[in-house]
Amino acid sequence: MPNSSKKVQLTTKERLLVFAKKPFIAIKQRTTTYLARRAHRSFRLTKRRDYARSLQLPGYIAFTHSVNRTVWQHRKVFIWLAVVYAIMTSILVGIGSQDSYSSLVTTLQDTGSQVFQGNLGQIGQATLLFVSIGSSGLSAAPTEAQQIYLIILALLIWTTTVWLLRNLLAGHKVKMRDGLYSAGAPVVATFLVSLVLIVQLIPLGLAIIGYAAATSSGLLNGGVEAMLFWVTAALLTVTSLYWIVSSFFALIIVTLPGMYPWQALRTAGDMVASRRLRILLRVLWMFGVIVISGAVVLIPTILIDTGLVNIWPVVGNIAVVPIVLMLFGVVAFIWAASYIYLLYRKVVDDDAKPA
Repeated sequence: MPNSSKKVQLTTKERLLVFAKKPFIAIKQRTTTYLARRAHRSFRLTKRRDYARSLQLPGYIAFTHSVNRTVWQHRKVFIWLAVVYAIMTSILVGIGSQDSYSSLVTTLQDTGSQVFQGNLGQIGQATLLFVSIGSSGLSAAPTEAQQIYLIILALLIWTTTVWLLRNLLAGHKVKMRDGLYSAGAPVVATFLVSLVLIVQLIPLGLAIIGYAAATSSGLLNGGVEAMLFWVTAALLTVTSLYWIVSSFFALIIVTLPGMYPWQALRTAGDMVASRRLRILLRVLWMFGVIVISGAVVLIPTILIDTGLVNIWPVVGNIAVVPIVLMLFGVVAFIWAASYIYLLYRKVVDDDAKPA
């Protein structure tokens, strides 16, 4: 029986037309798939039945305790991890300058009598020191080499913490050195996702720069100009916060074997869709816990260091506060990575539950 199907021969013009249409067809298919995954439409009121998604999470304090329990349960691994990266940070980046800290203390002591009175004077000065250290640090502007080392160390700490938690929670017996040797594979992919996160923070940076300029120029003294500025700054801040929620999860997803950065960003966006605000509040809570913990650790350290210097001036030559600040920064970063990873696991577990 002869074959009835015949190959259609296209003319050169038709081939060029098909070739020109391919990119647009691919874009249309991706757009259709994207809209099928996401319920919201820009500038349209979305009905609740279309975007309501389950997200059963423990309370804020309960979840924080669960993160602390998980880290404490494997404290030996994470303590050694903090020690190793603290040593690497001290060697490659350095710690805060004791001279800068001493100058800051002297300045506050000279002006503190005009601000603080009574028994709260030392506590007030210590609080001001904590705020100054937290906002500007104790070191001069890092060199280009130090900035590169700092980025590499941050990526390695993040990937190592995620690798260790993923294996420890899976019941595998791993050591800290296993994480150091095995967690570096997705560093490049993690770096690319981090670049996306930095780009997403540009609106927030513009709002901060605008606030500094508006304060110096007196724009915020009142009037319509001040109202317009605050509205614009709020929109820029909300835009950055809206974007970065999924990027935090993408930093976790991209560490999976065979995962590409864009694929991780797309998957993370699908995970947080229709529950972005609830996850954002958890992330903001994490930063609040870190700030409060920093105050609890550093303010007493500053008070004790000041008291010891008044008794034994030679103690002023020892960089107690800069060392404690550097150690706290490493521990806080490991804890934050653990918090984000465990939050990601909670969302994954919730998605895995039968409807």
